[in-house]
Amino acid sequence: MPQLSLHTPVGDLTVSEDDGRIVALDWGWGRDQTETPLLRRARDQLHAYFDGERLTFDLPLAPAGTPYRRRVWAALAAIPPGQTRTYQDIARTAGGSARSVGGANGANPIPILIPCHRVVASRGIGGYSGGDGPPTKRYLLDLESRMPAGPDALASPDARPGSDRQSGP
Repeated sequence: MPQLSLHTPVGDLTVSEDDGRIVALDWGWGRDQTETPLLRRARDQLHAYFDGERLTFDLPLAPAGTPYRRRVWAALAAIPPGQTRTYQDIARTAGGSARSVGGANGANPIPILIPCHRVVASRGIGGYSGGDGPPTKRYLLDLESRMPAGPDALASPDARPGSDRQSGP
């Protein structure tokens, strides 16, 4: 499976591709590095995000998960950049309970691109399984709150989990 790593303010990240879609974003530097057009595009978009130039991503995503988890991840993808929702808000949209939404968030194979960091507890920021945990979540939320909404602020349909459409170049 092709993967490409990059340095970011929240640590090294590795993006993985399978069958022309992003299937994982992991913390740490991947052992094998393969540059594909899609992985270069993902790297460039992530760099633009961390540089404060981009709020959304235009990448085909294919997270592996149960139908329930995919419903939760689709609800996460619908949260506008710079905004948050509670675990209970997501449960009302996707079904289940706040606890089951937390479990689906923790199992999100493509964090940042599927913005699980935008889900907070009803009292406080809540947990985060990526990077350094809650400090990484705070960093991502602060980063997004400082960015002006621009033309890329509208989520691309191709960036939604399970989209069958291919993105343009």
